[in-house]
Amino acid sequence: MLVAAAVCPCPPLLVPEVATGAAPELDTVRAACTDAVGVLAAARPDLLVVVGPVRGDVGLERYPEGSTGSFHGFGVGLDVRLGADRDTSTGRALPGALAVGAWLLERTGWANAPVEGLGVGESLAAGRCAEQGRDIAAEAERVALLVMGDGSSCRTLKAPGYLDERAAPFDAAAARALGAADTVALQALDGGLARELKASGRAPWQVLAGAAEAAGTALRGTLLYEDAPYGVGYMVATWS
Repeated sequence: MLVAAAVCPCPPLLVPEVATGAAPELDTVRAACTDAVGVLAAARPDLLVVVGPVRGDVGLERYPEGSTGSFHGFGVGLDVRLGADRDTSTGRALPGALAVGAWLLERTGWANAPVEGLGVGESLAAGRCAEQGRDIAAEAERVALLVMGDGSSCRTLKAPGYLDERAAPFDAAAARALGAADTVALQALDGGLARELKASGRAPWQVLAGAAEAAGTALRGTLLYEDAPYGVGYMVATWS
């Protein structure tokens, strides 16, 4: 059963070594992410699943505890590991969002429960996302989720996706749903619009919605952060 969740953005810039001189600009969102992971630890889960987007039509990819990733592609000699080294890795490198999640857990000294990873294809249908969430919620008596994903990438002229007037309303709707733990509103997010706005969080958020629905108990949501640095919507929320 799902007992807690933390929602965090997944830009590589969240890692100070990648952001270099711009690192202080994201100190506030980093602090919010640290607080969110603290809520997961306080829930005393038996299992933590890190859920994050994967580009393309890949469907679902599972990553066992011990899987590794890196930020070498950004010119940084930094490696990360998903949870403890249990010699169970498939040899596949963690995708970017899960690598950022692994970094967050290492940064906060996570040692509270075993960790697994789930990569979710950005085009995966809402119903399939919810189904996967329900499956995850059944994997242990007390399950927690660390859900990685960004809002739209079209909030300003200099944003990666340029300015799109639909971006701010989309992000506002997502932030309201995440802050209120509103599973119905999350499930209603338009996957086609999310792709057009380059909002990578849509599918992971809908996995969360399915997991919460399967829990059968109302979780309380809190929005810790919402802003659009660099024209990309970043949201941090907790459900507990």
